[in-house]
Amino acid sequence: MAMLLDFRVRPGEWAVCRLEPSEPLPSWAAGEFISLTRTPEELSVVCAADAVPEDVRVERGWAALELAGPFEFQATGVLASFLAPLAAEGVPVFAISTYDTDWVMVPAARLGDALRALKAAGHNEI
Repeated sequence: MAMLLDFRVRPGEWAVCRLEPSEPLPSWAAGEFISLTRTPEELSVVCAADAVPEDVRVERGWAALELAGPFEFQATGVLASFLAPLAAEGVPVFAISTYDTDWVMVPAARLGDALRALKAAGHNEI
């Protein structure tokens, strides 16, 4: 049986950016929610869309859904139970995990579809 989760929609428009892996952490990546991930191939930045300079490679127009954690590290199926209804509805996602919880970014233009699919699956917007 799928895990039923509480979640909230965080206000604002969010952006997913790609920088070169050797670039320093950007000073413009600030605010209530940011995510910085460096790999050998890239530096990914998620932050408020209005903070991103024009010369940065960026995908704007994301909405942020925050799962109401914290979740134990041993918990299984948390993200899968949340993403399955979105996949069935054809809603693209960009998922971010933190120590306490998970964030799921969906295209803002598809937020209504995402909310309907999640609620139909038994998830609860708080």
